[in-house]
Amino acid sequence: MNASLDQENSKKEKDLDRMKRNALILLGFAVVLFMIANVYNVDWLKAFSEAAMVGGIADWFAVVALFRHPLGIPIPHTALIPSNKDKIGENLGDFVSDEFLTREKLEIKIEQFNVAKKASDWLIDEKNANLVAGLIVDNVIPGVLKTIDDEEVKHFIHNQFSDKLSKVNFGEWIALGLESLAKSEKQEVLVTNVLKTLIVELHNHKHLIEEKVKSSTPFLSFGLADKKITEGIFNGLYDFLEQASHQDSAIRKRINDYVMNFITELRDSAEMQQKVNDLVLGFAKKEEVQDYISGIWLEIKTAIANDLSLKEESSIKKSIANLIQSFGKGIQNDQSMMDKINNFIKNDVLSVLINNKKMIGDLISSTVKSWDTDEVSKKLELEIGSDLQYIRINGTLVGGLVGLLIYAVECVLQNFVM
Repeated sequence: MNASLDQENSKKEKDLDRMKRNALILLGFAVVLFMIANVYNVDWLKAFSEAAMVGGIADWFAVVALFRHPLGIPIPHTALIPSNKDKIGENLGDFVSDEFLTREKLEIKIEQFNVAKKASDWLIDEKNANLVAGLIVDNVIPGVLKTIDDEEVKHFIHNQFSDKLSKVNFGEWIALGLESLAKSEKQEVLVTNVLKTLIVELHNHKHLIEEKVKSSTPFLSFGLADKKITEGIFNGLYDFLEQASHQDSAIRKRINDYVMNFITELRDSAEMQQKVNDLVLGFAKKEEVQDYISGIWLEIKTAIANDLSLKEESSIKKSIANLIQSFGKGIQNDQSMMDKINNFIKNDVLSVLINNKKMIGDLISSTVKSWDTDEVSKKLELEIGSDLQYIRINGTLVGGLVGLLIYAVECVLQNFVM
């Protein structure tokens, strides 16, 4: 923004120098015409050039006298702006507070302007939304991340996590979830799938049963009973699981009764619920879980920083821009909201301005008074000096024309008298 302001000021300085040069060239041209008129004794040209020089010099003096002493000579009533800076500040403050900050004028302007419509139109524009999003991701978010103390955030997450867990009745939640599952057909399907999976796993790991049997039987049996014992255990488990996998089997009914009894106890027994809660809280206090919780913030922070480094491709920036546009569209589609915004500006904000207009006027006045005298002159000349040079140009031309007119009148009067 500073670079853009410097470029703009540089352009204004060049324009001012160009206009000063044009005015000086025109005055120089009048001087040349005056010399020619005297050498060749051309009366009308002499009258024109004399008057042009007088007009050009007089207007140069008037323009320069606004900002500084002409030729550095402290002539009275020159350098008007620097000499009257404080008075200008006071008058400007009074003018703004008395003439602009009036409820009647401001209400009309606000109604005509329709702040809500203009603001929402501005937000909807993709370029503006990206501009605001860019400012947020370039300045606000990195600043917030640098300001936040990582250890404080970790401590906060730990406290919040522990506090929230301690207030949750996990036993009751689990009971409700299991009860809902038990009342649906999904419970039967789930149990059947679990049992069939156990049958498959039993087949795949039959050798583990055999190894366990071998390690448990007496050495003197020479392994003669191992195979029979293994087959007996395997077949017994297989038959049990096979029967249980059928929904109408007695085993399945006992399993369902056990599940329902467990759900009832978990739902109605405070002691059982406490056991479940203690189990969950005990798991949450394990060092591995605590380390994971501590790392959540650093992972989030790193992810944010990595995303912001993508600049225009940042998903955060795109999301913020989309959110801004959606917000603008939401305002436009809600006439009630637009009316509320406009009424807020018209009533609340306007009341603040009106109630503090004296303070605003004093602020303007004190600000102008605090400016450096030379700096004020330079800034004002930079802003309006280029246009003021037309006064010098017009003074030279108009002066010359007036000189010709006076010469013509003089000639007419001389002929008439003679």
